[in-house]
Amino acid sequence: MLCWRQLCLFTLRRSQARTLCSDLLSSQISGCTHEDEVFSLVGRNKATLSEKHVGIALNMLWQLQKKRPFLLRTSDYVRNHSQFLTLCILAENKVEHMEDEVIVDTLYSILRLDVEDHVSLAKVLVTEAWKRLERLSLPALSKFALCLYKQHRHFSPILGRVAQIVDTKLDSIQDLRSLSILMISISGVITESFRDRLLHKAEQLLEEKDEVHFNYARRILQFLQNVKLKYHPLLEKCNRIFLESASHLDIHSISHIFGLYEQLGFDNAEFRLIAKQLLSEAVDECRDPETFAKLFFSLGPMAGSNVRERLLVTAIHMAEEFSSYQVLMILKTMQKMKCRNSHLLKKMASVLHKHLDSYPVLQLVKLTQYLVMLHCQDLELFAKVKMLLLGYLKSSVIPADIAAVIRALAMLPSFQVEEMIINKAAAVLPQCRLHHLNCIATALVKWNHHGQLHWQNSSELCAKLLQKLNDCGFQRLQKTNSLNLLLEELPYMNGEWFEEVLNEETLATCQRLIHQITWANVLPLAFFLIKSDHCCPALFDRIASVTVENTDKIPPSEIYFILFLFSALNYDPPDNEEFFKSCIQHITSNLSHLETYHLVLLGHVLAMAGYFPEVLITTIFNVFFLSKLDDQLKVLPDTVKQRVHSSLMKLNRAVCLECPEFHIPWFHEPYCQRVLHNSTSQINPQRQHIHRMLTEILGGRHYSRISVLTPYCYEIDFECVLDVNKKPLPYMAQNIPLDGVGGIHLRHDIKDEGRKALPPGAQRIALEFLDSKAFSKDYSRHLKGEPAVKKRHLEMLGYRVVQIPHFEWNSLVLSTKGEQLEYLREQLYGRE
Repeated sequence: MLCWRQLCLFTLRRSQARTLCSDLLSSQISGCTHEDEVFSLVGRNKATLSEKHVGIALNMLWQLQKKRPFLLRTSDYVRNHSQFLTLCILAENKVEHMEDEVIVDTLYSILRLDVEDHVSLAKVLVTEAWKRLERLSLPALSKFALCLYKQHRHFSPILGRVAQIVDTKLDSIQDLRSLSILMISISGVITESFRDRLLHKAEQLLEEKDEVHFNYARRILQFLQNVKLKYHPLLEKCNRIFLESASHLDIHSISHIFGLYEQLGFDNAEFRLIAKQLLSEAVDECRDPETFAKLFFSLGPMAGSNVRERLLVTAIHMAEEFSSYQVLMILKTMQKMKCRNSHLLKKMASVLHKHLDSYPVLQLVKLTQYLVMLHCQDLELFAKVKMLLLGYLKSSVIPADIAAVIRALAMLPSFQVEEMIINKAAAVLPQCRLHHLNCIATALVKWNHHGQLHWQNSSELCAKLLQKLNDCGFQRLQKTNSLNLLLEELPYMNGEWFEEVLNEETLATCQRLIHQITWANVLPLAFFLIKSDHCCPALFDRIASVTVENTDKIPPSEIYFILFLFSALNYDPPDNEEFFKSCIQHITSNLSHLETYHLVLLGHVLAMAGYFPEVLITTIFNVFFLSKLDDQLKVLPDTVKQRVHSSLMKLNRAVCLECPEFHIPWFHEPYCQRVLHNSTSQINPQRQHIHRMLTEILGGRHYSRISVLTPYCYEIDFECVLDVNKKPLPYMAQNIPLDGVGGIHLRHDIKDEGRKALPPGAQRIALEFLDSKAFSKDYSRHLKGEPAVKKRHLEMLGYRVVQIPHFEWNSLVLSTKGEQLEYLREQLYGRE
C-alpha cells in the first residue's frame, strides 16, 4: 500500500513538472519577437511539443509577419525554413487531438503565410474542422468560413453547411465582426430571401452598436458587392461609420472603400472631401509602388492642379517598379482624370511590354480600352495586344470572354478583321446574353462601316451574321419571363444596333412583364426608359402607381431618377398630383439625409414639372448651403459637377420666373456668359434656311434676329416683333442693339431691356426650330420636358412662342419653298 502511494505521488509530481514545463514553453513561444526565436524553440523541444504548442507556434509565426508592413514581410523565408516543415508534420499528426479553435487558428495562420491550398496539412485541417462544424463557436465558425473563402471554395458544400448553421442561429447573433465575415464567406451559396435576412440583421446591429469598427462596415460593403446589390440603407450607414472613423483610415482602406463604392454605383461627397484631405497629406510619404498606385487611384480624379502634378511626376519616377495590376490601375485612373500626359503614357506603355503576357483575358480587354481612350501611340504595343487577344479568341469557349475580346479587337486602330473572328462569333451566338450580342454587333457594324472586312464574300458573311444576331436577340427577348433578369442586362446595352433593332422589342417585353414591376426594380426600369428616350404610357403609369404605394421603401436619392423620367419626358401619370405629392413628401422629410448636390438635382427636376416645395427651395438658396455645395463640387467627377452647375442655374431661373414670392435673386448671369463664351455651336444650315425665308416673309433682315439671348439667358433661334396690325417692326426703330459676338446677339443690359415697353398691342415672337432631340423617339413624338419648360418661361417673359417641329418642316407636305413659306406665314400670322 505504501509503495502504491509513493508511486502515485511520483507520477503526480512528474505530471505537474511536465505541465509547468509545458506552460513555460507556451509562454516562451508566445513571447518571441522574431521568427528565428520560434524556430529555435521548436528545434530544441521537438520531442516534447504538444498539439497546443504546435498551434501556438504557427499562430505566432503569422502574428510576427502581421506586425510588419506588407513589403517587409518574409513569408517565403518562414515557409522554406526546415523547422516550419517540422511544425506542419507535427500539426498533421496531432490534428485529431487539437481543440476546435486551435484547428481553425492553425488553418488561418498557414493560409496567411501563403501555404498553398493543396498542401496536405491544409486539407487535413479543413477535413477535421468540417467534422466539428456543428460545435464551433461563432468566431471560430466565421474564421473557418473565411479560410474556405480565401481558398476560393465560394460554392463548396462546406460553405453551404456553414450557411445553414448561420441561418438557424441568425436571430441570436450579436457579434457584428463574426457576422460580417460570415456574410462575405457565404455570399455565393445563399438564397435571395436569406440574403435579405442577413442585410436586415446587419442593419439592426449597426443601429444598436454605439461604436462599430470601420472594417466591419467595409466587409458589409464587400458582401453587397458580392451579391451585386445596391442597398441604400446599409450603404448610408456604412458611409457614416467611415466618416466617424476617418482618423483611422489609411491609403489602403480608403482605396478599398472607393473601389467598392465604384462597383456599387454609390458616391458621397463628404467622404470624398475627408479622403482628399487625408490622402493629400500622405502624398510625400508614399515610397512603395503598391501604396502609391492606391493613392493615385483614390486621389488622382479629385486632386487639385498642384497635387495632380506631383502625382504624375511620382508615377513617372516609379513606373518601372509597378506590377502588371498596378499599371492597369494607373491607366484606369488616367482615363478617369482625362489625363493626356504623354510622358507618363509612354512610360506606362514601355513597362507594359514586359507585363503584357501576364494579363488574364478580361484584364487585357480593359487594358485595350484604357490605351485606346488615352490615345496611346505605341503601335508595337498594340500589335502585341492584338496577337494576345486573337490567341485568347482562338482558345476560348466562354461566350462572355469571346464577346469581350471581339469588342476589344474592334477598338484597335487599323485592325484588319480575319474570317476566323466572324466564324467564332457565329458559333457562340445562341449561347450569348443580350449584352454579349450587343458587343459583337457593335464591332461588326463598325468594321463594316469602316471597310475593314477584306476577304472574299465578306459582305455576304457579315450580312448573314447580322441577321443571325438579330434573330438571337429577338428570340432571347421573346423567351424572357423575368423582368429582373432582363433589367440586369439592360445597363450594358447601347449603340446603334440595339437602338435600331432591339429597343422596341425590349420595350414590348417590359410591357409584357409589367405585372413584375415592384418598388425594388422601378429604378433600373426608370434608367432604361430614360436611356431609351421612349414615352410608354403603360410602363410610366405602372411605375407611378408602384412608387406612390411604396414611396417610403425607395431611398430618397433614388426618387430623383424616377422623377427625372416623368419630368424629362414631360409625361403626367393619371394620378399626377398624388404621385408628385408623395415624392415631395418623401424628399422633404429626408432633407438631412440627402447630399447637397442631390437636393439641387431634385429641385431642378421638380421645377421642370412645375413643383416648387418651399422648404426645398429655401434650403437650396441659402448662403451656407451654396458654400457647402461649392466645397463638395470640387471633389465630384466633372460630369456630375457640370450637371449640378447646369441644374442650379435652371432652378434659379425657374424660381425667379415662377415663384417671385420667394424673393430669390438671379445670380447666374456670369455663369451663363461663361458657358456661351466657351460654346462652339454654329448656326446650322437648316436654321439659316429658315432665317432666309423669315427675312423674305417679314420684308428684310432688320425685322428679325437670329440666335438671340433673352433675359434669364435663354437662347432662342429667331425673334421678331409684330405691331397691333401684325406688321413687323424693325429693330433699329425700337433702339434694340444688333451687336453680336460669335453669331449670338446679346442684350447688353437685360434689366434696361426688360423695362423697354413695346408699342401698344405689339407682340414679341420667339420662333424655335425643334430638332429630333426635343421629342421622344417613339412614334408619338411627344414633346420633352426641356423645350416645354422653355416655352412656358418664354411666355412668362412676354413672348408668343412658335415651335416648328423638325418632322413637320421636313415632311413631304412642305417639300417646296412655297409650301414652307406658307407654313411660316401661318405660324407667324395665323390662318386668314
